[in-house]
Amino acid sequence: MGGNGKHRWIFSFYQRSNSSSSPKQSKTQPPHEFLCPISGSLMFDPVVIPSGQSFDRISIQVCRDLGFTPTLQDGSTPDFSTIIPNLAIKTTILAWCRDHHAQDPAPPDYSSVEKIVLSKIQEQTPSRLISGPDIRVSERELLKAVAENPPVLFSHAVTEIGPSVNGRLLCSTSTSSSSDESVIVTASSPYTPLPLAIRPACFSASGSSSSSTEITLSETPNLKSQSSSSLEEQEIVLKLKSSDIFEQETGLVLLRKITRTNEEARVSLCSPRLLSVLRSLITSRYSVVQTNAIASLVNLSLEKSNKVVIVRSGFVPLLIDALKAGSSEAQEHAAGALFSLALEDENKMAIGVLGALQPLLHALRSESERTQHDSALALYHLSLIQSNRVKLVKLGAVLTLLSMVKSGDSASRVLLVLCNLAACPEGKSAMLDANAVAILVGMLRESELVCKATRENCVAALFALSHGSMRFKGLAKEARAVEVLREVEERGSERAKDKAKRILQMMRDRKEDEDDEIDWEAALESGGLSRTRNRVGKDDFAANSTDF
Repeated sequence: MGGNGKHRWIFSFYQRSNSSSSPKQSKTQPPHEFLCPISGSLMFDPVVIPSGQSFDRISIQVCRDLGFTPTLQDGSTPDFSTIIPNLAIKTTILAWCRDHHAQDPAPPDYSSVEKIVLSKIQEQTPSRLISGPDIRVSERELLKAVAENPPVLFSHAVTEIGPSVNGRLLCSTSTSSSSDESVIVTASSPYTPLPLAIRPACFSASGSSSSSTEITLSETPNLKSQSSSSLEEQEIVLKLKSSDIFEQETGLVLLRKITRTNEEARVSLCSPRLLSVLRSLITSRYSVVQTNAIASLVNLSLEKSNKVVIVRSGFVPLLIDALKAGSSEAQEHAAGALFSLALEDENKMAIGVLGALQPLLHALRSESERTQHDSALALYHLSLIQSNRVKLVKLGAVLTLLSMVKSGDSASRVLLVLCNLAACPEGKSAMLDANAVAILVGMLRESELVCKATRENCVAALFALSHGSMRFKGLAKEARAVEVLREVEERGSERAKDKAKRILQMMRDRKEDEDDEIDWEAALESGGLSRTRNRVGKDDFAANSTDF
């Protein structure tokens, strides 16, 4: 009985201990940084945004779905364009839960988070009540934003306004040119080399005048004066928000016409209010609406000060969807927009993280020359940073790009992407494994069939592969690269001559290093070290002879 009493006492002690710890557990509050700033709960799947703040993934997803950007307690507005899993804080949260005998964070319910976000929307927009099923929350929230007016202006040409349904809403330009050619492309010359191209191929300094119905500025008196930027924005936004598709098309055509050549208008119209409406039209099921919406975005993206704003406004996923499943013309403009946005260094990582690399690779084989061109340009600029190079290698881009080089499809542009990949160890190894040296030497050997830019880029790719690679010389020897490179050194362009000369010098230097080494294996096989007599000193030879 005594033993049983002792056991009962121990059991009751643990009961009291556990019961006494319960109120302490409930009073212990988690650190503020463990709580999602939107839901206020412990984060189940924390992600970090470019500003360094962490949120629960589901909270960001709900905000994106509702088109809502919350204002945090410190007055800042978070940028949800790029999110990265925050494994460090997730591990810390779980450790804190274990140490304080608290339950691990449970997966949040979408509907409950949605209710919290909707309440925040009502708090931030008290004068705009939720009424009517046809009014979007994103419009109510973002239409109250103040237009941004960055001072930096750049001169670019813009997209032409293409054909629309029934030919009703085409906008002709005031110039005499009726050419559909790109600024970069002419009828008699190939595309310029990638480093020189800064405008998408879907751009044209002048629009097409064929089969177009001109919309004159006299029909829209509010748009006559460029000084009335707020009136212009209001006029366009009202048309874009209309439930009538014809009104939406008219507004988009007017937006394209204004931003086609007016640099100041591009900056002033790139406001949160207009971007929020434009974002909803890019997802339209009407092909002409989607195409003109993306083309308008391309025009706005020409200004350097607008590029980061557009990416942070959540347009990249929409452009990716259009590139995957849009009409042919929508795909052209989507590729052009991604290229234009990729010119900004601050956007490169975000575009790669958001998943644009795979669709751009696929678009290289598009039937549209413009889509191919701008997709290659986008990949070239995106692959200038290491993280995107590694992603492309993992996606199998090397085999895809080399096969295009062999077939001659967009070879000059594709080769410069390969040059970027060869600059990282992962890309160089993958290219050497894929027989890139033989393919590139073969292209140079058929120099009469390839253009000057392609020859130069072949040599540049070989030079990138030769840099710091011990495997290159053996592969180059097998491909008989020396004779081809010597011909380039004699007859090539200045750019190609310089790189060919440096490759040959590197190969000669390595050959001399190899000649200085003693071939001990051959010496042992000969039985008398006859091959080493001219390579070693007499003392070394005597010592070796004594050893044998």
